[in-house]
Order: sequence, then C-alpha cells, then structure tokens
Amino acid sequence: MVSMKDISAACGVSVATVSKALNNHSDIGEETKEYIRKTAKEMGYFPNSAAKALKTNRTYNLGVLFVDDAQSGLKHDYFAYVLDSFKQTAEQQGYDMTFINCCKTRNNKMSYLDHARYRGFDGVVIACIDFYDPEVMDLVRSDIPVVTIDHLFNNRIAIISDNVKGMRDLLTFVYNKGHRKIAYIHGMDSAVTQSRLSSFYKTAQELELEIPDEYIKEAAYRDTKATFEKTQELLDLPNPPTCILYPDDFASFGGINAIKERGLSIPQDISVVGYDGIRIGRHLEPQLTTLRQDTELVGAKAAECLIDLIEHPKTTLIQQVVVEGEVFEGKSVGTIN
Repeated sequence: MVSMKDISAACGVSVATVSKALNNHSDIGEETKEYIRKTAKEMGYFPNSAAKALKTNRTYNLGVLFVDDAQSGLKHDYFAYVLDSFKQTAEQQGYDMTFINCCKTRNNKMSYLDHARYRGFDGVVIACIDFYDPEVMDLVRSDIPVVTIDHLFNNRIAIISDNVKGMRDLLTFVYNKGHRKIAYIHGMDSAVTQSRLSSFYKTAQELELEIPDEYIKEAAYRDTKATFEKTQELLDLPNPPTCILYPDDFASFGGINAIKERGLSIPQDISVVGYDGIRIGRHLEPQLTTLRQDTELVGAKAAECLIDLIEHPKTTLIQQVVVEGEVFEGKSVGTIN
C-alpha cells in the first residue's frame, strides 16, 4: 500500500506538504497541489479510512435500521426508493451506508445499539420497524445521532410523510367523483395507520359521509392474501361499497384479484384506491388511483438532517420534517352521477 511517505519521496517534499496538498490546505500553491495529487494518483494512493477515522473521530459511515413485518426487505417498493434516495444524498456528501444486522437467528447476536457501536456508525436512520421494540428504544435513547422515518420520538429528528393530508386529499377525490359508499381496508396498528385512519374518519365527518362499521377492515401492509379475503367480505355485504381504499398499492393487488374473480370490472362496477404511488401501479389496466408519496424527498431529507446532526450537533434543530404527497388520479375510480 502506497503511503504519504512514499509520495513525499517521489515528489521531493515533506510528508506534511503531501498531507496538506491531499487535504486541499490553502497554504500550499495550486501548482504544487496538482503535482502531488497527480503523483499520488499515478502511484495508486488511496487514503486509509481507518487512519482518517482516528484523525477525525468519524467513520463517514451511516447505519440503516430497516425491517418490515412482511420481511420483504429491499423488495419493499416504497422504502426501496426512499433508501435509494438516502444513499445517493449521503454519498454526495462523502458518506457510505451500512445496514444494521437485523437477523434474529444469527450466532453471537448483538443488539442494534451494540452493532451500531461495533461498526462505529456516525449516525443511524431508522425506518419501517417496530419502533416500540426495546432494542430500537435503546438505540433511540443512546448518544448516537438518529433520524427516524414515519415515526416521532421526543428529542429526535423525524421525517414524516403527511399521512393526514394524504388521506384527506384521497378521500375528498373519491367523494368528488360521486361516491358515498366508501370502504377502507387499513393497515395494522402503527403511527402511520393511526394518522391515516383518524384522517379518514375526520374527513368523512367534514363531508357528512356516513361510514358503516362493516366498511372498515384491517389487513397488514403489503399482504395481498389478507386484502383478497377482506375484499370478499366487503363484496358479500347486503349493501356493498362502490369504492374500496387499500392500505397500500401492493396490498390493493389482492383486492383487485378478488374483484376480478367475481367477474366485476374496475371502475365500471367498483372502484379501487391504493396508497404510496409505486411505479407498477401506473402499468396496471386500469391505472391505479393512489396517493403518490415523494420518496425521493423523504430519503434526501433523512440523509441531509442526519449529516447535519453529525457535523453540526449544536446548531441542528431537532424537528419534525413533513413531506407532502399528491393524488395520482389514475383510472381506477369511476364517476357516479
């Protein structure tokens, strides 16, 4: 491995001068800097990350804690795009990202906090997990900089999709299409579900829209089998709904299959609505009506806030950053006159 001492010998300058040139110090002339950098590159020099970490007390590595109930991992359409944006933003600022090991069956299992310290992460982003898991709580209470996505803790920065406005806009859109018999299959209990469900009921009240109890069902996010079954239950009602809202776009596919199995057409016989705005929904026939979340902005904001917290801990505001989505009209909601 080529060292700074090797470069100093090749260039005929001191090791201190090489170090200043490679770190772009202003007290070295541009011509000298360029010569030293060119020589270092030709010799195959790369700075040692371990040495840099000792000098700066940073690893420039961010931890990602991400587990979803369906165990879909990076196949999770929504969070895959969020994390891709997080990764791109972090890399632009010189940081790498590493996933915290979440496998509960591995040997010598470390807690999330122990793993974060073992890897020396400068900070951690937490997304799509049981936020009430004691291991997660220990990590959140630690001295490691933490940013959460779609969950709010005291004294921690949170990047939140505007689920209240999103559900209000979505239900209002369906209402304006003439629908009055609207069912909602919501996700399992979580902060996100609570926000969406409360907003659903509040918006319905404002619209003077009656929602029978039998129109409200529960199914896990991304669980197409459960939404298939819940959709069948709704279709079997004596007074079935004219439109069904689903927990997310992926889960809506189960409901769509149940509707088609009955020989019904979308949106002529019944309308369907998703949530998230994943790309595959735009390639369905008919295109899925949904609330398109801004995954790029959610991921970018998470990275920006975490890096600010790491680099400027005394001046970075601990705040809740709310990211709005927008209704994608699609063609799966028909008009009722």
